[in-house]
Order: sequence, then C-alpha cells, then structure tokens
Amino acid sequence: MTKIRSIIVEDEPLAREGLKSYIYAIGNIELCGVCENALEANELLIKENVDLMFLDIQMPKITGLDFLKTLKNPPLVILTTAFPNYALQGFELDVVDYLVKPYSFDRFLKAVNKAKEIFELRQQGYSVSQYSHENDFIFIKVDSALKRVNFNEIYFIEGMENYLSIFTKTERLITLMTMKRLEEVLPSREFLRVHKTYIVAKDKVMGIIGNELDMEIRKVPISRNRRNEIIHELTRGSSQ
Repeated sequence: MTKIRSIIVEDEPLAREGLKSYIYAIGNIELCGVCENALEANELLIKENVDLMFLDIQMPKITGLDFLKTLKNPPLVILTTAFPNYALQGFELDVVDYLVKPYSFDRFLKAVNKAKEIFELRQQGYSVSQYSHENDFIFIKVDSALKRVNFNEIYFIEGMENYLSIFTKTERLITLMTMKRLEEVLPSREFLRVHKTYIVAKDKVMGIIGNELDMEIRKVPISRNRRNEIIHELTRGSSQ
C-alpha cells in the first residue's frame, strides 16, 4: 500500500510533538517535514510531493486559512486549531476535517481515515467530475464499491461535513464527498442549493410550506435569508 506523505504546519512546539507522535503511531503515513509557519510550508510544498497537510490556523504573518487560499493545487488538509469558530470557513475550502485542540488519538484517527479514503480514490483514478458533466448520472463510492446514480432518481442531498447523504425514493446513499464538490458537478438547471446543508432536485419539490420544501419523502429546510430567491427560482416559468 502506498504511504501517504504528510507534513505538519504548526507554530506551537507541544502541538507539533503531539502530532508527530500520533502520526508515528499510524503505519501508512510518512512524515516528510515539520514547519513552524506557512512560509516554511510553502517552500516545502514546492520541493516535496505532499499528499496530506496538518495545518494550524492561528500562526504568525499569515493564518492557515489564508495560506490555504493561496494554493492552486493544495494537498488534502486536516485543520488543527484551538478555535472552533473557523469550522465553516474550513469546510468551504474543502478541507478533509477540522480538529479542535486538545483532540484525542481516536478523533485524530477518524480524521486520518477520512483522508485515507479520499487518497485511495485519487490513487484509483476516480474523479466525480469525469462522469457528471457529460452524462445524466454520477458514480459515487458507497462502502467499497462505485455505484451509479441517475440524476433523475435524486430527490435531495444532505451534507454532513465531508460526507453526503443522497436520497432517492427508495434508498439513502452515504458517500465521502463535500457539498461544494458535488454542487460543482450537478447540472444547475436541475438542482438548487436551498440551504448550507441541502441541495434539492427542482422537479421533485411538491410544495413550499413556510421555510420548508415538501420533497414527498421528507421535508427539507430552506435558508431564511434566501427564501424569496429560492421560491422565485423554483416557481419560475410556472405561470407561463
């Protein structure tokens, strides 16, 4: 099995040592470098082929989040921080996971296992986008297999950090993917983001009740701030 090449970007010595000990305890992760700030990390990323970066947020000169925004092709990223209030910004940048200090080895291992799954998909050459733009279906990884899901079977999608639940009329499929990535490949003429954690199929909306959509199999919340915009998009053309 190919080892995952990782680096640590952390300005606190104790946190660096803790991360190192956790990484050394996991057999198939190789530690390629330890950086005290983002500038050091930038130099290392130029020189080394890195698969996974453990990135602190609060660092001198430039924060981890701002540093991540500068990278055109970042490695997989697990954020490590003492501040939980940056979680949403982190997931908007498509990070694998968000560890709030102090975190246990069990929680660390859970984050690493997510990264391993994404890494293995990439090693297998799996790319969600290659299926969806040219066809009317998508392949998703469910358990250990790739499953085809036709767009016209999807009722709605619910986001859960880096996991998604895709609901059809007969089943719920859970896959490792971010809302941001899936939204990029779903056809916008057929699907609409109605909430930070929900995307719906427009033709499956049976009704609008207050701040919820009746999706036949379940009700889905809509963003209160975007309610008028969402209703306009869903009802556009209905009077023609």
